[in-house]
Amino acid sequence: MTSYSLGVLLFLVLLSFSLESQQLHGHSFKLSSEETGSYHVGAKGTRWAVLVAGSNGYENYRHQADVCHAYQLLRKGGLKDENIIVFMYDDIAFNVQNPRPGIIINRPQGEDVYEGVPKDYTGHNANVHNLYAVILANKTALTGGSGKVLDSGPEDHIFIYYTDHGSPGVLAMPYDDYVYANDLIDVLKKKHESNTFKSMVFYLEACESGSMFEGLLPEGLNIYATTAANAVENSFVTYCPDDYPHVAPEYDTCLGDLYSVSWMEDSDKHDLRTETLEQQYEVVRRRTSNEYPENGSHVMQYGNLSLRKKSLYDYLGTNPANENYTFMRHDSSTSISKPVSQHDADLLHFWHKFRKAPKGSEKKLEAQKQLIDELNQRLHIDHIMMFIAKLLFESENGLLMLETVRPAGQPLVDDWNCLKTLVRTYEEHCGSLSRYGMTYMRAIANMCNAGVKMEQMAMASAQACMGTTLIHAAPSTMN
Repeated sequence: MTSYSLGVLLFLVLLSFSLESQQLHGHSFKLSSEETGSYHVGAKGTRWAVLVAGSNGYENYRHQADVCHAYQLLRKGGLKDENIIVFMYDDIAFNVQNPRPGIIINRPQGEDVYEGVPKDYTGHNANVHNLYAVILANKTALTGGSGKVLDSGPEDHIFIYYTDHGSPGVLAMPYDDYVYANDLIDVLKKKHESNTFKSMVFYLEACESGSMFEGLLPEGLNIYATTAANAVENSFVTYCPDDYPHVAPEYDTCLGDLYSVSWMEDSDKHDLRTETLEQQYEVVRRRTSNEYPENGSHVMQYGNLSLRKKSLYDYLGTNPANENYTFMRHDSSTSISKPVSQHDADLLHFWHKFRKAPKGSEKKLEAQKQLIDELNQRLHIDHIMMFIAKLLFESENGLLMLETVRPAGQPLVDDWNCLKTLVRTYEEHCGSLSRYGMTYMRAIANMCNAGVKMEQMAMASAQACMGTTLIHAAPSTMN
């Protein structure tokens, strides 16, 4: 995982570049089978979908673009708005940095995917508590939003798609608390126990996303899940500035995530009656790993693997315009740009803002400050976490705790309450863990696995955060 040396190296590499010369609605309703234009599963059953973009901020443009694209795909496939529930902060389309106000694209020269997207749970309503309430169809637990929930029945099929930042055992949400792996699995178990779906497919885009299911998702829930990465690696973003295929120069942020655009672009062009979940898994797996092995991830699958033989049509429907486009095993997708790590995408955005701003302008100074602040925060967190590890384990060997990985098939941590407690304790003394700090979730889980108690974490965090000095990037080196 992340280490202090890697953080310093990234810092020095970025600052070594010549910035001027280099380019770098109410209630939910079930659809009746006789409604015209609605594709249903066999003789009975309704398709449902929950789409979640777990971030906010223009630097994370791609996550909301992914979700908006998924919505358009499902609508073309025959799902109705009543059966599609969307979580997104909704601060991108009309963001002052968006070069095309009111329009979101998910690929270079792509069509607008924002138009018509339901605003079910936006802003502070896009939180983990509402997400769980929606999945469990618990309207009384909702705190704002449209009120739509997964009011599914025993013959229905559910598709859940999540895209955002993640780290070992957790996913981010735009507001409030994290999605912890054990809590998510408990919610899925409760949904299964309620006998309100026949089968479920879960597509998950995030770094270390495999850790959300590995050793946790039982086979007997009739849930099939695929993840953008295994339990120990980053996922990657694509369609980034100054890369091939050409992204319009006014965009200084990445437009999509590699795993996500892979499954959606595959779905966009095929008759999904003829393509199985397993076939799409193989397409996405090849595209995210083989095309750029040094900058790719390993797509994984979990849960009830027998569902792989089912048609994508059962969950996504199909676009009638693709009726004659049959899936072919060796059908190749459009070439994509060289991927960038999810963890570096923020830096890339701030870098391009700085590089493009006129020399000596206020925009230049503002962009420089954003870039330096992000680098300083990362270095600061690296320093704190290493100091805490040394204090807790009283030796340099304590640093090994930051990156120790449990054997494949084991969950991240034995005591999830301990993990939550240590995270809260750290944040009480050191402030928010932040997106970058989430990369240390494995280190904190390892502390739990080693028997560290809340009181020990409190003492170490207090000492580390009172005694640290920020390492500052020098503005004079950037021009």
